Amino acid sequence: MSTTPAIAAIDWGTTRLRAWLLAGDGKVLAERRGDDGLITARETGFSNVLERHLAAMGAPATLPVVICGMAGSRQGWIEAPYVDVAAPIDAILRGAIRVPDTARDVRIVPGLAQRLADAPDVMRGEETQLAGADLPAKGRHIVCMPGTHSKWVVVEDRAVTGFGTWPTGELFSILATHSILRHSLGEHPAAVAAGNEQFRHWCQQALKDGGDVSSRLFAIRAAGLLQDLKPDNAAARLSGLLIGGEIASAQRRYGTGGGSVVLVGSGALGALYAEALELAGLQVRSVDAEAAVRAGLFAAARENGMIAGEKGTT
Repeated sequence: MSTTPAIAAIDWGTTRLRAWLLAGDGKVLAERRGDDGLITARETGFSNVLERHLAAMGAPATLPVVICGMAGSRQGWIEAPYVDVAAPIDAILRGAIRVPDTARDVRIVPGLAQRLADAPDVMRGEETQLAGADLPAKGRHIVCMPGTHSKWVVVEDRAVTGFGTWPTGELFSILATHSILRHSLGEHPAAVAAGNEQFRHWCQQALKDGGDVSSRLFAIRAAGLLQDLKPDNAAARLSGLLIGGEIASAQRRYGTGGGSVVLVGSGALGALYAEALELAGLQVRSVDAEAAVRAGLFAAARENGMIAGEKGTT
């Protein structure tokens, strides 16, 4: 395996940054993680943050860099204009723009825009995960990408034809910390693990109700007062209702071709979604979200001629 880096790949989010040095075959040679996402970089300078991480990994001064995520937003380093759907995934990657006035070649992958009058939507970063999710070249595929703002994406013959956002993670945070339910979940809501019976039961209930969960939310508070519902079970109940509601809603909007979903996730949240999707009767193919974004960035570098040769794997 080569030990010479061919590209630096950066996933630059709102609060976090992940960086890798990749060899010409896509193998990881070094990596860095930090809390210097968009919010911090706007204060200290994007170039300063990037060069500090590259120096810590021993990157050569001429090493090219490919970036996805919020660094390309209107509030970021330089705006990478949205690509309108429908759009082939490879063409999206080829739309990466070069950051001006930098000594090294730095390019940022654009996000996606859906300009439907009744369903406007945008994404940044997830398009790169799609590129690295190893989706088949033919057919219609439904992709679920959980997170603070979960994305559901329709991909047909390697082109993104539509998508939607469900702010499930943000809703959980708001309800847990700024609503009456904060008295039920406690100051520090317990983490919910796959296999939790409260999660499973209330996820199934939300699926049965077709995603209408609003009438069941206050019952969490009532169950604490009347049935001694404990904070950890209250958190699991809320999580089950919200995730189950999201899945039921997405199923109504997009259907599920062949009864299957590609789940691009990782960690505890990915495990919860995998369980919930299976409760919904769906076949799940799980793809690690970090591996997907890394593979997508590598593909973007190939599409933009930043590294030579045939596409490798990560």
